[in-house]
Amino acid sequence: MVPVSVVIITKNEADVIAQCISAAKLITDDILIIDNYSTDETFNIALAEGCRVYQKNWDGYGANKNKGILLAKYDWVLSMDADEVADLELVLSLHSLKLDDAGMVYDIRFKSYFGKKLIRYGNWGRDHHIRLFNRTQVRWSEPNVHETLILPEQIRMQRLEGYMHHYSVKDSNECISKALYYARLSAEKYLQTGKKVNTINLYISPVFGFIKSYILFLGFLDGKEGLELAKITYKNKWLKYHYLNRLENNLKKKQFIKADLAVDYANRLAG
Repeated sequence: MVPVSVVIITKNEADVIAQCISAAKLITDDILIIDNYSTDETFNIALAEGCRVYQKNWDGYGANKNKGILLAKYDWVLSMDADEVADLELVLSLHSLKLDDAGMVYDIRFKSYFGKKLIRYGNWGRDHHIRLFNRTQVRWSEPNVHETLILPEQIRMQRLEGYMHHYSVKDSNECISKALYYARLSAEKYLQTGKKVNTINLYISPVFGFIKSYILFLGFLDGKEGLELAKITYKNKWLKYHYLNRLENNLKKKQFIKADLAVDYANRLAG
């Protein structure tokens, strides 16, 4: 076994987690599940598969991943989602690593699926992420969405052979639902970080997102699924900036009301 802890965050993943764990067991003897109080069989399946399972409150993607990192047996951590499965080439690549340099992180290429169809082009066809790292050097950021790894300046990266197979969505309805969910979370994140709405991100960015996914990245070669994903890219970008615009307007109204009340209160005191 590789001296790596596999950390997986879960919430109602009973239909996919067994396959994820099965592949992870080819890598390590330490598979750690941070479960957000699933109401399906996720907890029981993970226990039956020999994983260490901890039920934790939801504090965001990055925050819950960091909870798992702290509980890991090994300093080297492979971060996975419950709908991801390492292929044999990736497993063998992991077994070949010496893991003697804490200043190295490892990038993994992804193969993503729309239902049962492998998406070869568009944004999904170019997907890769740093997922293997040493916890003494690296941790996750903790926004409410789109967490990233906080990497020291001196860190170095190596890409591994093999793929992580990501069974992202079952159908169009699930894909649209995820796009809506992440658009709202992104808008809230942008508001917190002070990002402003402008004409470019309201109207031009969504159109360019569609063109990039469908034409520049050859998404049209994936057929109807490629078109569907490009349309969802457009919808996600359009929605998150319009949500942000709405949040900014609501905030301005609240600030105006508070300011107006403050002036009225001051006038009453003066009177």
